[in-house]
Order: sequence, then C-alpha cells, then structure tokens
Amino acid sequence: MSHDRPISPHLQIYRLPLTGLISISHRITGVLLTLGLIGSVFMLAQVKSGMLTYLEMQNLLHTLPMQMILSGFIYALMFHFCHGVRHLIWDIGQSFSRETLIHYALVELSLSLLLTLLTLMVLL
Repeated sequence: MSHDRPISPHLQIYRLPLTGLISISHRITGVLLTLGLIGSVFMLAQVKSGMLTYLEMQNLLHTLPMQMILSGFIYALMFHFCHGVRHLIWDIGQSFSRETLIHYALVELSLSLLLTLLTLMVLL
C-alpha cells in the first residue's frame, strides 16, 4: 500500500453539505444547551442565597458579555427546537428528497433566527 495517496475524501477539497452542517450544529447546540442549563441552575442557586447575591447576579446579567451569551443561548434553543420539529417531520416519513431537504434547512435557519429576534424583542 502506497503512503503517497491522499485520504479520501480529502478535507481540503470536500465541502460538507448544508444538511450535514445543520446536523452537526444540532448536536453542538444540544451540548451548549446542557451547559447553559447547568449555568442557569447555578445562577438560581446564587439568587436563592440572599439579596446581596441576587443583586450581584442582576448586575452580572446586565453586562454586555452576558447579554451576548444569553442571546446565543436563546438562538441555540430556537435552532434546536426548529431542528427537532424537522426530525418529527422525518419521523412520519416526509421530506427526504434533495430539494425538500435543502428547502427545509433554509426554512429552519430562517425561522430559528426570526424566533430568536422576536424573543429578544420581548425580553429587552
């Protein structure tokens, strides 16, 4: 066996399709949502500790970095939800043609962004 041959598919040439990127993103957002839930439990425990820690947590949540993290968390939640609905559609045996896969992927991305913006408008 020659060691000169490239590994197939070559990672510098191969481009992952949109549906593959969304599938990987769905798994990543699931992990991030789990970490965010652990952080939320920690924040609730801090708030429960008393008025001083409640005020400290309020101040922390109003900083720009935390606002960005919370916005990302909301987007991850909406994206994960939209992809979950897409899986439910697949479970009934619908939308497996190439055209509908790409169409629903774009709808999923657009809808998750729209839901995030609507949620942020309500919260801010």
